[in-house]
Amino acid sequence: MGKIFTKNNTIAILRGLGNTAIIALLGFIIGIIIGSCIATVKASSKDSKTGRVFSKIGDIYVAFFRGTPIVVQLLLFYYVLFPKIGLSWLDRLAVAVIVFGLNSGAYVAEIIRAGVGAVDVGQYEAGRSLGLSTSKTLFRIVLPQAFKNSIPALGNELIALVKDTSVAGFISVIDITAVLNSIATARYEYTIPYLILGGIYLVIVIVLTMGIKRVEKKLSVSDRNK
Repeated sequence: MGKIFTKNNTIAILRGLGNTAIIALLGFIIGIIIGSCIATVKASSKDSKTGRVFSKIGDIYVAFFRGTPIVVQLLLFYYVLFPKIGLSWLDRLAVAVIVFGLNSGAYVAEIIRAGVGAVDVGQYEAGRSLGLSTSKTLFRIVLPQAFKNSIPALGNELIALVKDTSVAGFISVIDITAVLNSIATARYEYTIPYLILGGIYLVIVIVLTMGIKRVEKKLSVSDRNK
């Protein structure tokens, strides 16, 4: 253990952990933005022909990112798509953030779409009775409730995203998995480094799970107090 946690190794582990956090958190934020936009378009697509076209584009986007492995997406974007459109200068970490964000957006879109579907139809009627347009009813009444209903599923998506970052090393991103794998390879001893790696991910997931449950509890208390 002492030989693993040398000064240089400890610094490398902390940097790798930082990169893992950056990929997961920024990717999740991008996913929330993209997923919300797609879910909103799909929820209001019946109102116009243009909306239906964008809804179909959203369907294709979701099908691609949910239907292909994240590793394939990383390799495709880093080695093929980004160089083709002149973005080969992007840092590997930035590419990982973008790809994980795009991937997460597909899952978040379906989560929020399900949340919107779970909102009672009476909420739409209540909005119209107040003189609100369909879009205002969606943004002011339906979407806030949909997000509240989707908190557990969004939390699970964040946890899944954290664990998925372990494949970022396929495009040479120095995340926590890559660092401990490098230490294990250099020492020709894999048991302790990989146990440490598993323990780190386990602690992260436990902390996130506790945080999500606390948020759910606060929301349920606020609902009861209304």
